[in-house]
Formats: sequence, structure tokens, C-alpha cells
Amino acid sequence: MPAPAANGRPRAVVFDLGGVLLDWNPRHLYRKLFDDDAEMERFLREVCTLDWHRAHDLGVPPEETSPPLAAAHPEQAELIWAWTQRTEEMVAGPIEGTVEILRELRHAGVPCYALTNMESWTYPGRRERYPFLTWFDGTVVSGFEGLAKPDPRVFELLLGRFGLTAADTLFIDDSATNVEAARAVGMQAIEFESPAALRHSLKRAGLL
Repeated sequence: MPAPAANGRPRAVVFDLGGVLLDWNPRHLYRKLFDDDAEMERFLREVCTLDWHRAHDLGVPPEETSPPLAAAHPEQAELIWAWTQRTEEMVAGPIEGTVEILRELRHAGVPCYALTNMESWTYPGRRERYPFLTWFDGTVVSGFEGLAKPDPRVFELLLGRFGLTAADTLFIDDSATNVEAARAVGMQAIEFESPAALRHSLKRAGLL
């Protein structure tokens, strides 16, 4: 549990989106396309990997990333293209408990921001589809910036753009690597496990 800033509770909260507010997981899509879970896991581990996907988070379009991968794995080309052509099927919906926490923080007057690794071409549609994505006082989307977590520069960009002080800002992410990166630039940070655990941590921080 992060300690509050020296002068009291955190002054602002920054949310990750996928895995914290949106139930994003490639398996939501690929379970429809594979009959065998072991084969699906192999595909996600060896073909459409998160390392390959990271280029999308940095703004590289699928028209550049998918053809070389499909050429290397022609027997799975259709599955590879599904990653971007059916990308919205990777989002099962909102994580309602966290959306309610965001709502409560806003009603309490706590400034709330978002810092997300997300493609520039998917974010606008998701912002329309899920109205709570418009509730933030500011949002940084990696695909528009060419910077992605855990790069410390994207945290510094967020802090500078919105006039936030690192020590007074609490960051929430489901990735331990991203949480450690936030702490390395001086932010308070919580690794998201569940809405209930997050609510408990925010109560201890004096925010709820």
C-alpha cells in the first residue's frame, strides 16, 4: 500500500484502462477461433505475442505489422489479421466495480486521469462506446504519443501535461512492471487486483 503524500492524501488519481476499467484480453476473441485452449495459448505465446502487439501501442498501424507476421505464418494469416480486424471482441465490457470507484472519486472532487497503452485507431471508438472514458480530467493514449508504459517518459509526459506532482499522484495499473515504473518516477502506485481490493486501498489512502 503506497503511503500518502507528506501533506496528506494523494491529490489526483491516474487509471490504466485495459485490465482496470475495461475487461480487455485477446482470449475473449481467440476462444471463438480456437477449439483447443492449448493451441490458442501457443498462438498467443509464439505468433501474436504481446511483444508484437507493443508496436500497435506505439502507434504503428496493423497495415505495417500484420503482413510480415502473416507471411511468416501463412497457415495462420486469418488468425493474425483477426487481431486488428476483430479487435473490439477482445473487450468483454467494463469492469463495473472499478467504474463505480471512478464515479465516486469524481463525485468526491478528486481529479482523475487516464494513462493507457492503447492503439490510436481503437481509442476513439471505445471512448464513444463506453461513456465513462469521457469522465477523466485528461487522458494520455500511447498510440497518439509514440510512447508506452513502462517507458518513464510517458509518465513524465502525463505529469507535465496536466500539471501534476509525482508524489501527490496515485497511479493504478494491473501490470506490476508499470506500477514499478510509476514508482520509479516518484508516483504513488497500486497494482490492481480487483475492484474490492482497490476500494480497500483507496479507503486507506483517504480517497474514499
